[in-house]
Amino acid sequence: MKRTWFVLSVLLVLAVLLAACQPAATPAPTTVPTQPPAEPTKPVESTKAPEATQPAQPQEFVFGMLLVGPYNDHGWSEAHYNAGLYVEQKVPGAKMIYIDKVNSADRPGTTPEQLAEDLVSKGAKLVIFNSDDMKDGAEAFAKAHPEIIVIHASGDGAWKEGKNYRGLPNLGNVMGRMEYGKMIAGCAAALTTKTGQIGYLGPLINDETRRLAAATYLGARYCWSEYLGKDPAQLKFKVTWIGFWFNIPGVTSDPTQVADDFFNSGYDVVISGIDTTEALAEAKKFQGQGKEVRAIPYDYIGACKEGEEVCLGVPYFNWGPMYAKYVQEAIAGTWKPSWDWVGPDWNDINNPDTSHVGFVKGAALSADASAQLDKFISELAGGLNLWKGPLNFQDGTPFLKEGEVATDFQVWYLPQLLEGMEGQSVSQ
Repeated sequence: MKRTWFVLSVLLVLAVLLAACQPAATPAPTTVPTQPPAEPTKPVESTKAPEATQPAQPQEFVFGMLLVGPYNDHGWSEAHYNAGLYVEQKVPGAKMIYIDKVNSADRPGTTPEQLAEDLVSKGAKLVIFNSDDMKDGAEAFAKAHPEIIVIHASGDGAWKEGKNYRGLPNLGNVMGRMEYGKMIAGCAAALTTKTGQIGYLGPLINDETRRLAAATYLGARYCWSEYLGKDPAQLKFKVTWIGFWFNIPGVTSDPTQVADDFFNSGYDVVISGIDTTEALAEAKKFQGQGKEVRAIPYDYIGACKEGEEVCLGVPYFNWGPMYAKYVQEAIAGTWKPSWDWVGPDWNDINNPDTSHVGFVKGAALSADASAQLDKFISELAGGLNLWKGPLNFQDGTPFLKEGEVATDFQVWYLPQLLEGMEGQSVSQ
């Protein structure tokens, strides 16, 4: 029995000694992680679904405008200003800056190119010179700033087949084929006049203004003879020039007085070729005195609002689509110089996105005249070309022989008014 206890004691001591020699066991964790813990220097990624990525905002592109008259002149300059607003609306990121009254009377001692420098200093990457009067300034600025795109409204510096091609890689020209709008205006006047006398209130005399006055006469003569069946020789069409695009007291003839002279001497329709609305205002005044007279303003789609009751309609420019095209090309880096003489969209001449020249009828146009005017517009849309011989210049020398159709060059650089028109053909 003692031997047995002795053996058991020895065995127990050996077991204790063996246990003491083994390494301590690691206690089991209370939780088992499903993945290694994140390193303390890295953020823990969210398990939420990612939110939709916001589209990047377009980078701002600044374009500048130099306006020859006030931005709100209800004429030429306002049409350009509104085109700039159109570009801002249609081209993401586009922003317009402008300087108006860019002429020697309002800003003596400054030149268009100097004012364009100011636009560039404010971030402009494309500059629009909006008047034929700015031709020299636009070309000088383009030469001095080859990194800036220059658009000259009117002009021919980018026309390879023209007389004054400059070949500047950053200069382009744009002009609407307002000859069509003026033909429509002339037709509306011929269909309305009771005296057979139409007055034309002209600005200064140059190629542009001669061809527009002549186009007005061609439209009037066609509708007078073809729709009314009257002898063209019985239609009196007189042009009086004031000397600039709008009135400059002490420098130009007063357009108000010129319009009054027309109305006081038997002319019962006056068509404006200047940037402002004096002809319409005076027609409204004369009608208030009991005289049956009418007028047709120019340039700006909303011009009839100055005298709805005497307005036969207005031929207007729509610069927006072409300016939007140029700005989009500038942003994309695809712009190239071009000479663009753009016409109406004959499917809808008043489509604001596609037609570069339009005509809005006025409240004073009779229903019969309106219907005949629609017919004339349809004829033009169908290919009627009034620049077709036989046509003579004002001095009786031939312009186009029988059946001959004028080229763009012949129309653009028209050197005289046409036979049948009264008024100066060149400055004296």
